[in-house]
Amino acid sequence: METLKFKTNVNCGGCIATVTPHLNQVKGIVKWSVNTSNPLKVLTVESTGLDPEVIIETLKSAGYKADLMS
Repeated sequence: METLKFKTNVNCGGCIATVTPHLNQVKGIVKWSVNTSNPLKVLTVESTGLDPEVIIETLKSAGYKADLMS
């Protein structure tokens, strides 16, 4: 199991509702959540060896930005 963290612009419940169907269709994601109270709007993804670029592109297709945090 691998945990990836991304800085995003997903900043409210409506945004989460928009990205949910996109993230839920990605094979390899076990669990994900967005901390909207954090100023960086951190998306945490637990996955099974998923390329971080897949998450970035998935959010981009939903109209949001994501940057991998080191």
